Amino acid sequence: MTDFGAWIGREQSAADRLDEALAARWLAAFDLPAPSSGFLPQGIHFALCTPDAQTNTLGEDGHLARDESANSFLPPFPMPRRMWASSAIEFRAPFAVDAVIKRVSRVASIKQKEGSSGSLAFVNIEHQTTANGTLSVIETQTLVYRDAAAPDAPLSPPALGDGAFASADWQTVRTLMPDSRLLFRYSALTFNTHRIHYDAPYASDVERYRGLVVHGPLTASLLLQLAASELGENRLRRFEFRGVSPAIAGETLHLAIRPGDEGYELGAFAGDGRQVMKASAAI
Repeated sequence: MTDFGAWIGREQSAADRLDEALAARWLAAFDLPAPSSGFLPQGIHFALCTPDAQTNTLGEDGHLARDESANSFLPPFPMPRRMWASSAIEFRAPFAVDAVIKRVSRVASIKQKEGSSGSLAFVNIEHQTTANGTLSVIETQTLVYRDAAAPDAPLSPPALGDGAFASADWQTVRTLMPDSRLLFRYSALTFNTHRIHYDAPYASDVERYRGLVVHGPLTASLLLQLAASELGENRLRRFEFRGVSPAIAGETLHLAIRPGDEGYELGAFAGDGRQVMKASAAI
């Protein structure tokens, strides 16, 4: 395997402002009322300091193309498929409307291995986001890179089965159906051009998904909103999530929360009970 150790420690910084227009668009996307506190709901940081790469620098999948240059923040792995696998988030302070935002991102670690489905590469990126000079969010994001899917690979995830989500096992459950309109708005809010979220032929023919894929951080944002409805706005101090299986647009999604051993356990499930995301939180 190629040694990409030179990328460990690379940093990039970005600046933004959480203006009234961005705040209004975020709230509108999720049908949320304007908060009386003046602070935005947790999860808004996903829409701050978004990528600003020019269109002619994007790869086939919609992500920024990577190369060997010193300006390439992420390594040029030969594996073309990329996904946001997980995040561990520490909330320090809420974000107010009109806050001046700065983010510093650093490649913390890189691991490569051979799995049953081919070569894999994992990159941990540490993001530190400040608002008006106050450290607000510390997040360790894990990206995974995978080999291209075979043209005749079975579509993922499998078609919905006969199972059912066990709602009685959870304290509170919210059921909704993320559709292509919500995916479009979330892609726009986060300036995410990954084609699996809006280009159905590409998603099925190239990456072999059964439909448009719901963004991992979109599902995480919905879980954060469920936690806020149960525990209060901006109450969480820790939130961790890990994608388990793709969620498909236009299909039922069950969001659930219950007390756990060290805080709260959360999860997202497809209509037949297949788990989509695992999460935990502490206040």
